[in-house]
Amino acid sequence: MTNRRVLQVVQHLQPGGIETMALDLVRYVVPGVKSHLVSLEGSRRQSLEDWPRLRALGTGLEFLGKQPGIDFRVVTKLLDVIEKRQISVVHTHHIGPLIYGGIAARIAGIKHLIHTEHDAWHLNNSKRRRLQSFATKLLRPTIVADAAMVASALRKAIPSTHPLVISNGIDTERFSPGDQAQSRRSLNLPSDKLIVGCAARLEVEKGHHTLISALSDLPENVHLALAGDGSKREQLKFQVAKHGLQQRVHFLGLLNQMPTFHRAIDVFCLASENEGLPLSPLEAQACGTPVVLTDVGGCSEAVCPVTGLLVAPGSPEALSWALCAVLKRHNKISPRAFVEKHGNLKKMATAYALLHAPN
Repeated sequence: MTNRRVLQVVQHLQPGGIETMALDLVRYVVPGVKSHLVSLEGSRRQSLEDWPRLRALGTGLEFLGKQPGIDFRVVTKLLDVIEKRQISVVHTHHIGPLIYGGIAARIAGIKHLIHTEHDAWHLNNSKRRRLQSFATKLLRPTIVADAAMVASALRKAIPSTHPLVISNGIDTERFSPGDQAQSRRSLNLPSDKLIVGCAARLEVEKGHHTLISALSDLPENVHLALAGDGSKREQLKFQVAKHGLQQRVHFLGLLNQMPTFHRAIDVFCLASENEGLPLSPLEAQACGTPVVLTDVGGCSEAVCPVTGLLVAPGSPEALSWALCAVLKRHNKISPRAFVEKHGNLKKMATAYALLHAPN
């Protein structure tokens, strides 16, 4: 059988939900499908240094070195990749990859152009909404939303679109329950405390400032472990010091072994102000860790209704109450079965493969 060759196109390859999803689609083997990954921005050296998981892709990984602003040399580079890799399907993630990848796909005569929309909050911006509408009308991709909420918001913002819904999924073999004590030792986290964990970019929209404020209302035996990095790191450290929480907040930076992180904590919390359908709560729950999320974007679709809780965004009081409630349950029930049924990688990858299967 001749493989269908799929090119996943992302803006950059820094650790994040969109990038992890594209990486998983490349690594997961679906019969008859061979995938490659291309990043418009960045360099191989820097990306491999920041995210060692990418090394597993070997030669199946390309970087185009896109410059700031409009850079239509990227289209020429994408055409070279399409020819060299004998690509028959182009799959784009977010607006930049849709424009560059979509133009290259149509010039190359690619029949199957798939675009996944990972969130809808950016469409509140009228300029972005007009650009997205123009690009979809011009390029005519098959549009997929990663959550029912995203699909609904997309139809409302751009009525001419008719997105399918394929929910995000994670590798439940990689993310599985494990030894908490050993995981804490490997991350140098205290063994005798209750630990709330958050894995997200340290940016304002992820709501770390709300989470830190909530921690100040929790008992002193509750600590907070933050995995990730970003432009708000020093600002968050200042907030921690202002509240006298230096001994209770652990900045772990970028981590390569996220299953270890999720096994080490007692509850995962994402206090985001905007989201699509985030992967990190699915990863945590696959490891047996319950979650507390703010009710934004598609987060309601990522929470086990038996073990997790949703709260309104921007409320430290609501967040601290929910965290206390989940911590008191002592993980009597595992949320893993929820992820295996609703958020697994096999189901997601198979659904995408059916979109470009031969008739």
